[in-house]
Amino acid sequence: MTPPEEPLPAAEGERLQKVMAAAGVASRRVSEQMIVEGRVRVNGKVVTELGRRVRPDRDLVAVDGVAVQLDPSRRYVMLNKPVGVVSTMKDERGRPDLRRFTERFEERLFNVGRLDAETSGLLLLTNDGELAHVLAHPSFGVEKTYIAKVTGEVTPATLRTLLKGVDLDDGPIAADRARLLGAPTRGRSMVEVTLHSGRNRIVRRMLDAVGHPVEELVRRQFGPLHLGTLASGSLRDLTKVELGSLLTLARREGEPQPGGQGVGRKPAGDPKGRRPARDIED
Repeated sequence: MTPPEEPLPAAEGERLQKVMAAAGVASRRVSEQMIVEGRVRVNGKVVTELGRRVRPDRDLVAVDGVAVQLDPSRRYVMLNKPVGVVSTMKDERGRPDLRRFTERFEERLFNVGRLDAETSGLLLLTNDGELAHVLAHPSFGVEKTYIAKVTGEVTPATLRTLLKGVDLDDGPIAADRARLLGAPTRGRSMVEVTLHSGRNRIVRRMLDAVGHPVEELVRRQFGPLHLGTLASGSLRDLTKVELGSLLTLARREGEPQPGGQGVGRKPAGDPKGRRPARDIED
């Protein structure tokens, strides 16, 4: 759903090309050229007039189909969560938590979804509650890719079973993609599994159901984000390309509405949109 066009009085808002330049899209002159060429959309509609004004805290801007974040207060950080760290900002049982990674930032960051303590890999930290809601909520079906070291020799028949679906105590589940990485060695196999489900410990339970308990599990991909060579325990800000891809996905899945910072739906129970409606432990 596209936000309705709301013309602004001449004295309100900021010029579109100025806002684009401030967001790091391009210089003001190049931004003007993009607008004239019809490459810029505001709230889903192509804008070609240079006098167009926008509200950075409300309007949704996209360039060449890629969403642009206009709010400089938003932060997006990728963490390679180590094994042994729980995905919470304050663990009541005193276990290592995410505060050791977030305390260095001025912004109050929180995690998008969860990885259990025994699972390592890609975890997104942000202060954008609306985007976090879309990315973490199971109903939006954001894809995640895991690499699992499992007990036993996984066969093509086992992979077909994962793709067809297995029955768990909370209902059937099927992988979107599954493949064997290399040949099994010493009674162990490496399996890559991609799925969009957000059920608790779902990858471990799926592989256990087909007779291959997980020994090690790492999340390598979350939506358009890839862990790459980021070392365990390290974190970094998303690149502009990564952020554009992430915002584009979130806006498409979240059906943007007027007044949204990054996407249109706010988390249930949180009118200020600070936290995702539901945290799922993968």
